Amino acid sequence: MAHRTTPPPRICPSCNGFASAAVTLGGRDSHGHLRTITTHCPTCHGLGTVLARRVQEGARA
Repeated sequence: MAHRTTPPPRICPSCNGFASAAVTLGGRDSHGHLRTITTHCPTCHGLGTVLARRVQEGARA
């Protein structure tokens, strides 16, 4: 019995799968903690994967 395997998710080419990053703003707050913000990849919106493009059958360039 053949098992169907699901294709692996496509890794985002812009962030290479690392969709979120913490960026320091410099300095510390009154408690001594580093001030950071979280940024997300604009291509995959913080998911790390992108959808595969559809290929039309029979179409040639």
